[in-house]
Amino acid sequence: MLNIKKIDDASFLIGRTILGLYFFIFGFAKLFTYHDISALMLLKGVPLVTITLPMTIIIQTVFGLFLVFGKNLRISGLILFVLTFLINYYIHNFWDLSGDPSQAHEMQNFVKNTAIAGGLLILATKENN
Repeated sequence: MLNIKKIDDASFLIGRTILGLYFFIFGFAKLFTYHDISALMLLKGVPLVTITLPMTIIIQTVFGLFLVFGKNLRISGLILFVLTFLINYYIHNFWDLSGDPSQAHEMQNFVKNTAIAGGLLILATKENN
């Protein structure tokens, strides 16, 4: 007999771990491409890059790990949701790239991040186990 509760629990664990690793890996990787990410952020008009880039790295790594370990899911999901929304607005601004060959790629990233943001909102509704 199928135990739906066990399947739900396993699915939740796998899903939040994948989401958490996504943020942790990309946050941690920014340490090794700091100069390039900083230059991209300046090019895209992100305000206060000397503050926002270190904050992005900290938020992605710390709250990504929180998701992996199931800690503070509500606040972690909400903070990562806001960060994802801001990244979409500033970095994946496909609407400003009319005629640019990268427009389709940026639109794809925008849509992907929007789906991830939706998942984060769902995750933020789940109480810690």
